[in-house]
Amino acid sequence: MKPHYTFMLAIACALAPAPGSTYARPLEIKLPQETASYKPSTLPGYHLALQNCMTCHSAQYVSTQPSTSTRAYWDATVKKMKKPFGAPLKDEDIPAIVDYLTKTYGAEQAQGTSNAAVTK
Repeated sequence: MKPHYTFMLAIACALAPAPGSTYARPLEIKLPQETASYKPSTLPGYHLALQNCMTCHSAQYVSTQPSTSTRAYWDATVKKMKKPFGAPLKDEDIPAIVDYLTKTYGAEQAQGTSNAAVTK
């Protein structure tokens, strides 16, 4: 046998389960219940954020963004979530989501509001 094939055969044998051994079972992981939520709003983007954004990440992610984030920042961030990350956002929903994020968490917040997510 050529040395390369002998090496490959040795690796295959080492990785093969021993006769009579059992295979590993899938590990079950139970995550804690989500405690953060988006700030309620009458803006149309609020419901769109609830429907779309939390399928990939928690609401806490949004609250960690700088409160000085501009509309351009939020627009680029939401579009980045769609492509390249693959979020199932409709193009026509993006402006409403950006408006909600900018006015609720970003640079266009009303004076005296905080950008922290509501926690239980």
